[in-house]
Amino acid sequence: VHADSFYASRRSILINLSLLLTFSGPDGEKTWPKKYPFCGGVFQSPIDFHNDILQYDTTLLPLELVGYNVSSTDHFMLTNNGHSVRMSLFPTMHIRNLPFQYTATQLHLHWGNRNKPEGSEHTVSGRHFAAELHIVHYNSDKYPDVTAAIDKSDGLAVLAILIEVRCMSCAFSIVNNAIIKASVIPGFDIQELLPDQLDEYYRYEGSLTTPPCYPSVLWTVFRHPVKVSEEQLLALETALYCTQPNDPAPLEMVNNFRHIQKFDERLVSVSFRQATVCSAGGHCQCIKNKNSCLFENALPILASSTYYCYDKGENISFFSFMSCICTASFILLSSIVFFLFVVFLHRQEGENYFLVFK
Repeated sequence: VHADSFYASRRSILINLSLLLTFSGPDGEKTWPKKYPFCGGVFQSPIDFHNDILQYDTTLLPLELVGYNVSSTDHFMLTNNGHSVRMSLFPTMHIRNLPFQYTATQLHLHWGNRNKPEGSEHTVSGRHFAAELHIVHYNSDKYPDVTAAIDKSDGLAVLAILIEVRCMSCAFSIVNNAIIKASVIPGFDIQELLPDQLDEYYRYEGSLTTPPCYPSVLWTVFRHPVKVSEEQLLALETALYCTQPNDPAPLEMVNNFRHIQKFDERLVSVSFRQATVCSAGGHCQCIKNKNSCLFENALPILASSTYYCYDKGENISFFSFMSCICTASFILLSSIVFFLFVVFLHRQEGENYFLVFK
């Protein structure tokens, strides 16, 4: 493709905007609260998911997605709204197994830049992912449309998908190609953009991550990221501009993610249990519950070893289970050998000893 025609095709999907939201620069998002007070308020998003705020919730159910497989005879509209690429969705798409039925309205993405591809909004234990996809829904049981729902405390539900660079050919190619080549694309199965395991996720009440930052979002952030290739991520990072089409100095749309917000005195519910690692002889904390390490009172000579920690009833992975079994066998065998060696030495000296069992 000729460079000029490629450049023109990228800019052809730009739309004129009266307001551009600034994420970076000398002021950036720090100026948001001056015009949008909610941006400096409570229940703000995104947040970092770390063990101290995670709480396992047995009532969380796998999400049921209805109408996500859209026929190719239908078409999605793709636009540039000045701070992300946005794709309008059909009202036949719903989420079930939430407190209300939520109807889809649009999806959009957040990303970094070609030199630092760490553009996810949510982080896990301080780790950024390459990008993040948001699928926005509104509470259609209570409100007629997204405009009426957007500022209500129970108005919105957003599915967040973390994106990492790992594979050669991925589902996101259809979105990236559309960003570069067209503003209207044929329908496809939106669920292909989601991870396979829809039953493992983080759940909390938060806000929009762009002004006006209404605290109206029930967030579901999937635990497992989806994978894209480096080429697909680069296309996303370089295909869009946040300046007007006739601007003599076009500005690439990069780093369109909001920074982590405070999360004081709140907990994040999680639908899964997870094994963590702790040192022999100590305690560890798994999803807000104090659990003892397996074989906590190990011999001092094994104090440098590590053991898996788990909660009662946890379905740990086969690998973790075998690690626990191997660790247990090693400790037991070492203890027997050590005991027999001591007994042998004492018998050599002709002394009698008694065994005391607890």
